[in-house]
Formats: sequence, structure tokens, C-alpha cells
Amino acid sequence: MIDPVAEIVSLLKPTPSISKLVVGGGRWLVERTEVGSPFYCAVVEGRCAITIVGHEPMILAAGDFVLVPELRSFTISSMPPPPRGALAQRLEISPGTFRLGDPAAPAEVVAMVGHCAFGSDHKALLVSLLPEAIHVRGEQRLTQLVRMINDESRADRAARDMVLRRLLEVLLIEALRSMAGPEASPGLLRGMADPQLAPTLRRIHADPGRGITVESLAQDAAMSRSSFFERFRREVGVAPMEYATGWRMAMAKELLRTDIAVAEVAERVGYGSASAFSVAFTRHVGKSPASYARESTAA
Repeated sequence: MIDPVAEIVSLLKPTPSISKLVVGGGRWLVERTEVGSPFYCAVVEGRCAITIVGHEPMILAAGDFVLVPELRSFTISSMPPPPRGALAQRLEISPGTFRLGDPAAPAEVVAMVGHCAFGSDHKALLVSLLPEAIHVRGEQRLTQLVRMINDESRADRAARDMVLRRLLEVLLIEALRSMAGPEASPGLLRGMADPQLAPTLRRIHADPGRGITVESLAQDAAMSRSSFFERFRREVGVAPMEYATGWRMAMAKELLRTDIAVAEVAERVGYGSASAFSVAFTRHVGKSPASYARESTAA
């Protein structure tokens, strides 16, 4: 059975970037702006505060985990934070381990933090289907995974990069599992928690080449067209055909990276002709399928 969550994590192609252990004492604050990359943090000891632009401040305690698939401006600090304008104190005390705040103050918080990158060139579409922020309390599996990533990042073992990629995929899936359910923000996870929408989403992912209309999707869900449309848009966050088209284009990009002919790609993603597919792809991506294929091959 097709699993849309697993497909999206796989297509995102998470790759390692930064992983470090942070120890804080006294009053300290770290501020970043326009990071634009996935960020995660697991608190091992103590408490700290994190504020992400567009979200309410969060207090993180030992056993807490936070993941932001596309992080923008944020601050993370001691409780309470230092006075505004105070000079930041940050010292690398050993490779990959950083001391924040007064070096003479007792350590009050220990956290493992990291950034990764998504290698997909359609990550904007895929990230838009995920929660903007995930905050989980007391899930030791997530802390263990972050510890494994941190440990693997420090080592010089065989197949290190491959192991890190797989660990990041598992970390993302575990974090997303923890948010699955009707309480999740609109997106794929909330849609997959809906017993009538989940089979429809699986069918879109399993066979993007079949004839898809709002009417056929509503019939699959045993709902009226209007009820299905409103429910899909409310739970998933986009209209049904917008979701289907976005997924078709994501699949088309993957296929165009291989040596499959444009006409065959068109057929596989549900277009009756290469010309109709070319028009839709150019409108969606900003370049023709042939141009995209050439540039992908060159890259």
C-alpha cells in the first residue's frame, strides 16, 4: 500500500548539515534570521525557551523535541533570557560542543541541535504539506535518534553520509507520526487522519496517471462533490485538484531526471498528450519539460 508520508520524506532527500551539542549556563541567547533550512532540537537536561517567527514562544524541557521543516527567524535562550543588547557568549569547548553563557556558571541546560537540508528541487511543494512546527514531549525514540545523528556526525565511519541520510529520514517520519491526527495543522498528516480522505490521498499517490477529477475523487470517498471539496480543502489545506496537480508535477520532475521520454512521462502522470503536459508543466515549473530534463542531466 502506498504511504504518502513515506513518499514525501523520501522525495525531500534530507541530507546532513550541522549537528552539535549545546551546553548553557547563566543567561544566554542565540538568534538566527532567515535560516531557511530544517531545524531540530532535543533537550537532554534543564529547560530553555524557543521563539519562532509566526508562532507562540515554547518552553522546552528535558525530553522535549522540536522540529521545524523550514525554519526562518528564531531565538533560543535561557530562562530568563539576558537583557536586550547583552553580548552573546559562545565558545566551542570541543569539536561539535558549544558552551553558551557565562563559562563560570554551572551548566543548566544540555541540548542536541541540528540543521539539515532538503535536496529536492520541489521541496517548497512538499514542505507545504507538513506542519510548520512539531513539538513533542517525552518521546524517547526521537531523543535517541538525535543522539545517534549527533554521534554519527562526530565519527569517521564507513558509509557515514548514507547512514546520516537514513537516520534523518527516520527522524522526520517519527516526528511526523507524533503529529498525525485531527489535531494536526491542515496538511497531509491531518488529511491522512481522516478516514474518508486517507484512501483518496493514497490513490492520488499510487496512480497519478489515472483520470483524476473532483467528481471521481468524491466518488472514491463516497461523498457529494461539494462536501468532499470543502472537507479536502479544510483538512489538507489546498483544493483537491491543486494537490493532485502538485503531486503529478513532483512525480514528473523525478521521471524527467531519468532517460524517460517526455511523452511517456506525460502518460505516467495523467496527461493525454505530450503537448498538454508540456503546457501544464511549463505553467507550473516555469520551464518546459525538455529544458528541465536537460538542466537536470547537466547538473
